[in-house]
Amino acid sequence: MNIAEFEETKIDGRTVFEGRILTLEVDRVRLPDGGESEREVIRHRGAAVMVPVTDSGEVLFVRQFRYATGELLLELPAGKLDPGEDPATCASRETAEETGYRPQAVERMGEFYTAPGFCDELISAFLVTDLVPAPEAEADADELVEVVPLTVESYTEMVARGEIRDAKTLAAMAMWMGRGG
Repeated sequence: MNIAEFEETKIDGRTVFEGRILTLEVDRVRLPDGGESEREVIRHRGAAVMVPVTDSGEVLFVRQFRYATGELLLELPAGKLDPGEDPATCASRETAEETGYRPQAVERMGEFYTAPGFCDELISAFLVTDLVPAPEAEADADELVEVVPLTVESYTEMVARGEIRDAKTLAAMAMWMGRGG
């Protein structure tokens, strides 16, 4: 298969909303068969998600309320990239802010799109280890999180019961576990 057989090209577009976290664009596109369609696209500067593994082999998760879902979710630590920020730097900073531990080892496992049907957000996944206390790290003022250490077995059981439903957590853990984690 050739990308030209599937590629859509932008004819024109407009920005409908521009916020702190995302931009919403509506574009008119030309389809491969010559037809036209409209695409609503959320633009996002990207994020990092971390699998923080302690010396004892537990993974540090965070529990937090997510306004968009109206639920208390159990997730891996993650955060948005600051403008121009390297994903590995974001991973180290966010791990410290959300868990209270700074990783001495940060290893990139890969990256994935969160919702490619309508959003260009690309999340970089990292394994972070050699965790040392980071008392100087402060959580964002508007984030209340509880750190929850779990064994891989406990995590797997919670996934099977449908208790962990955050896509970035499921994807990053699959990456890590696929590597023998």
